Amino acid sequence: MTRTVYETATSLDGFIADQDNSLEWLFAVEGAQEGEAIDSTAEFINGAGAILTGATTYEWILQEQGHKPWPYQTPTWVLTHRDLPRVEGDLRFLSADTDEELRALHEEMVRTADGKDIWVVGGGRVAAELARLGLLDEVRVSVAPVSLGGGAPLLDGRVRLRPLSARLAGAFACLNYAVIKD
Repeated sequence: MTRTVYETATSLDGFIADQDNSLEWLFAVEGAQEGEAIDSTAEFINGAGAILTGATTYEWILQEQGHKPWPYQTPTWVLTHRDLPRVEGDLRFLSADTDEELRALHEEMVRTADGKDIWVVGGGRVAAELARLGLLDEVRVSVAPVSLGGGAPLLDGRVRLRPLSARLAGAFACLNYAVIKD
């Protein structure tokens, strides 16, 4: 059964990017490029059947990749209200401004995922909107031992969670939560 999972890294104070929309802080953490946390994330990503991302996260990935082809073979939907640079890859650009449009998009992604999970890359606003509509099933965060003091929030809105598991993976605390659906 397809689950919709928001998997990301966050600072200890709950930010997925700093005030400049940078992730340099994350890659500066000792062991961030290797080890159990990155292996677990890679395993999840490789098993995903569909990817959903917001425009800012998409642009950050492109910049980090040097505008090379999209790094994932998995069909990817990019939510945006502006023209974005296009690269080679299985990419779909759209806006989903209403609850009905977001639900229809999610249904399309579930069909495409064909029993595999949907990976919500980011950001926090996209994940919170999915949760509000009862479409987000799980939140998985790798908490880095750093405080940013501001930036892009992990979740941009109230989301109630139930703990599933917690473990240490190198310098990271890996926390898995089920989303409580009202």
